[in-house]
Amino acid sequence: MQVVYEDNHIIIVNKECGEIVQGDKTGDKPLTDIVKAYIKEKYAKPGEVFLGVVHRLDRPVFGLVVFARTSKALARLNDMFRNNEVHKTYWAITSQRPDPLSGTLTHWLVRDEKQNKSRAYNRQVSHSKQAILNYQVIGASTNYTLIEVELLTGRHHQIRCQLSKIGCPIRGDLKYGAKRSNPNGSISLLARKIEFIHPVSKQKICVEAPLPKENLWQSFDI
Repeated sequence: MQVVYEDNHIIIVNKECGEIVQGDKTGDKPLTDIVKAYIKEKYAKPGEVFLGVVHRLDRPVFGLVVFARTSKALARLNDMFRNNEVHKTYWAITSQRPDPLSGTLTHWLVRDEKQNKSRAYNRQVSHSKQAILNYQVIGASTNYTLIEVELLTGRHHQIRCQLSKIGCPIRGDLKYGAKRSNPNGSISLLARKIEFIHPVSKQKICVEAPLPKENLWQSFDI
């Protein structure tokens, strides 16, 4: 586990692909347990360690996850995420290049609980929620394109689903149309940067995740 920011009220860690943020039916050890153990050991905390989950990343995704270390921070961060006061930037690698190279995508997403998948529509349909993101191409290699995404809404599998809808599925994302999987089971999506006003100190927080170690991430001229 890599801690990229830490104070008395919040902790931000860089999640590896394959890690789950919270426990699920797999029974695999979640990131919450790993972070709690880290805090307990570092600060010699007696008893149970408080750790609040304010958002999640899909299991095959890399990048930044914010946790609250106090109930005050948790309540305020929950409000901030709900009110879109947390600015999140993602990087995605695709085989296809979007046309145009930058723009805004607006779709209506319907979540399929049974398949754990979302479907995108160009118009509002029954049980759909509006999904909006900004994107721009920021790098290219011989076979791949690097796209920066700014999320304006937070829907289930939003980036994966919307990029697939325009013919640009994320590398390795078989669920949304990629031709082949990645060797490590990841999809090439990185929660790259997160910016917000600290819920307690009111200082501006801006944290950036390191690039994954895979050589492809290092190959773009950006």
